[in-house]
Amino acid sequence: MNKPRNFSDFFALTMTKFFRFIADTFFAKRYGHRAVVLETIAGVPGMVAGMLIHLRSLRKMQTGYGSQIREMLAEAENERMHLMFFIEIAKPNAFERFLVIAAQAIFMAFYLFMYICFPKTSHRMIGYFEDEAVKSYTEYLDLVENGTVMNIRAPRIAIEYYNLKKDARLSDLIISVRADEMHHAEVNHDYANDVQSKSSKKEMNDDPKKEVA
Repeated sequence: MNKPRNFSDFFALTMTKFFRFIADTFFAKRYGHRAVVLETIAGVPGMVAGMLIHLRSLRKMQTGYGSQIREMLAEAENERMHLMFFIEIAKPNAFERFLVIAAQAIFMAFYLFMYICFPKTSHRMIGYFEDEAVKSYTEYLDLVENGTVMNIRAPRIAIEYYNLKKDARLSDLIISVRADEMHHAEVNHDYANDVQSKSSKKEMNDDPKKEVA
């Protein structure tokens, strides 16, 4: 995990710990049900970021944003597919489906505000979110491998999406999903570092005390 280096990073990590506490309180070790709710939230940031970066490109009438837009939208789609996998496994009840709707609405408003005002903090927070997701899926995998959770057959939709073996099990699915989360964590931490680097360079260029070569 990237260690926090400033107030922005500490805020992002604090929000991550807060959301982790909520998830632990509601779902404890029910990792399949936890995944259903958390993946519906996880599908929000990439879509919000992709949309706002797209609009920024249109406003500035500049190219150069395409790869980041595609990366963010691909992340959102990937997280949406995670949700589809775990719906097949957890079979959420009516209350959990209500939580999905409520969580998505609240987090959508929160993250939209965050990304408009603080894009660097937003990417860092999602990087930390994904770090926590990796931990959660590792714990889930441990429970499956030690027999606490039944290693059922992976849903067909997941087998087709990841091109897994036809007899792939839940453990194979968790390993694949965890790998996705590792990638998302790396991408968002890199974007946060990039925004911070550009901001630091701008401050140096705007400094009237800067030496003139």
